[in-house]
Amino acid sequence: TPLSASGEQGITAPHPTFRCKWFHGKITREQAERLLYPPETGLFLVRESTNYPGDYTLCVSCEGKVEHYRIIYHNGKLSIDEEEYFNNLMQLVEHYTRDADGLCTRLIKPKLVEGTVAAQDEFSRSGWALNRKELKLLQTIGKGEFGDVMVGDYRGTKVAVKCIKHDATAQAFIAEASVMTQLRHNNLVQLLGVILEEKGSLYIVTEYMAKGSLVEYLRSRGRTVLGGDCLLKFSLDVCEAMEYLEANNFVHRDLAARNVLVSEDNIAKVSDFGLTKEASSTQDTAKLPVKWTSPEALREKKFSTKSDVWSYGILLWEIYSFGRVPYPRIPLKEVVPRVEKGYKMDAPDGCPPVMYDIMKQCWTLDPVLRPSFRMLREKLQHIMAKELYL
Repeated sequence: TPLSASGEQGITAPHPTFRCKWFHGKITREQAERLLYPPETGLFLVRESTNYPGDYTLCVSCEGKVEHYRIIYHNGKLSIDEEEYFNNLMQLVEHYTRDADGLCTRLIKPKLVEGTVAAQDEFSRSGWALNRKELKLLQTIGKGEFGDVMVGDYRGTKVAVKCIKHDATAQAFIAEASVMTQLRHNNLVQLLGVILEEKGSLYIVTEYMAKGSLVEYLRSRGRTVLGGDCLLKFSLDVCEAMEYLEANNFVHRDLAARNVLVSEDNIAKVSDFGLTKEASSTQDTAKLPVKWTSPEALREKKFSTKSDVWSYGILLWEIYSFGRVPYPRIPLKEVVPRVEKGYKMDAPDGCPPVMYDIMKQCWTLDPVLRPSFRMLREKLQHIMAKELYL
């Protein structure tokens, strides 16, 4: 799907891409019933709803007949019973494979689309599949909750590799990788390719960022090493990446200094597009990074480019405080109530007033009144040109 197809399309776009072999698109009720013949309890497929455009229908074979369940698409979420909500069809199907939860049976066997290319073929066809034999994994540089991040060598080039072992998780990351294939900007960590193994392991290969995460970089260098020009340059790098995402209707949802990486030549690049989001995807608020997430996203799960702008304001505060944790000295459970009453953090020590003004604009409670990334980029370029940060 093109990035702009459904307005602000994060990784949780409603439209399934090639990764859902059980998604049959626009077929009629009768065609679905023919596909689920001969009957076999738990055999299922998903189609686009004919009666309710924009919704889907889950068709399940159950004790000799086919049941059709309407999947309602509402406010960016999908639901059958309007009790459980899911970010995409994959999660919904995964849920009902584990538990019937009100359906006539749990989903047991997907009715695959005839002749669907496997994800591997899709990556090969689009030129993103890499050859496993040419990738040497050298050492682990990070451990995530889904697998290791390693440094490797691909045809003589140093690369970073996310290794995802678990099949179900790999599915979510395939979606991620397919989004990354559509994004190219000098301030986004660039995907180089994907390796999918028979056993369901997945390797996502990206450019290697020698200086690691921005938050660690700031903490380890500090103000003696990094001058105002350098901090402004990092701020602008991230803003340019976010302006590009904004123009492509892509919402990051987890912008923070820990998710920005620094290259050998000191360029800051935004990484981790939705990787963590897929996992906590029922948007379990407990897992959201509270201090970085805008009030409306915490309250109503409303993620938008404007909620990314809020997070960007927090990221600027991290940059100018040399990697401190936001809202110092405020207990976590008090952060949200205070912010909702209009509390804003003080400027970090030594922060130029022009930069603190920008942070405060990003923290406007009404998302509509927050600046766009385009406006922010223009302001930062003006500050840089006039050396107002000194």
